[in-house]
Amino acid sequence: MDIFSEYFFQRALIGGILIGGMAPLLGVFLVLRRLSMIGDTLAHVSIAGVALGFLVGVYPLAVGLVFSIAASFAIERLRRAYRTYAELSIAIIMSGGVALATFLFTLGKGFNMDVTSYLFGSIYTLSWTDLWLVFGVTLIVLAMMFVFFKEMFLIMFDEDAASVSGIPLRALNLLLTILTALVIGVAIKIVGALLVSALLTVPVACSLAVAKSFRHSVWIALLYSEIAVVGGLVAAGVWNWAPGATVVLMLIALLIGTLLVRPRRTSV
Repeated sequence: MDIFSEYFFQRALIGGILIGGMAPLLGVFLVLRRLSMIGDTLAHVSIAGVALGFLVGVYPLAVGLVFSIAASFAIERLRRAYRTYAELSIAIIMSGGVALATFLFTLGKGFNMDVTSYLFGSIYTLSWTDLWLVFGVTLIVLAMMFVFFKEMFLIMFDEDAASVSGIPLRALNLLLTILTALVIGVAIKIVGALLVSALLTVPVACSLAVAKSFRHSVWIALLYSEIAVVGGLVAAGVWNWAPGATVVLMLIALLIGTLLVRPRRTSV
């Protein structure tokens, strides 16, 4: 247990706790609006940005963040263009992100492009720069959700009624997608692009199985997420396991346990 005295593990815990709080907070709104796959989409686009960052010699996480935000604008634009088939926008952007990332990887052959840590997560290599970036995104997400929580709640359950009541529907939809992009952009180094959507969705799935109200589901999702993040990181540190994968597997284990205890409750 001497690992707790190591600075790299302390930074990992701080980063994990911050992401573990942000992701399910947004994930509740995404899941209930049937946008669960947006996390995977933005993660793939972020990887393309990371690859470009390595190619041009710019801080990869920042470039990935820019790509993720740009993709959020594109998703919202396509969602308005295909109102009846809104999920089509997610499929289009994901395909483009995968194709662009593959293309940039090909260009980067022969260069020092180590993107493995961004694909599978490398939370133990978080620098103070990475941590400050995560902290900054955390402040932005918490501030926006605090200010617009009621409006987001109304839009989630009835967009038409929210629009009639004067709520800026288009702006808040875009805000939610941008906030998700920010979280995904900084989380890919913590749990990896291939696993990051699990933090958005699995804690919410756990909470929906037992929650009695919407606010209740938010707090339970946060609790599940933080238990999995802290427990997974400690287990990975003690037994030398892959941290990102351990966190996600612990989330899955919590979900299975929750469903076995309350198998009939599937929604708020």
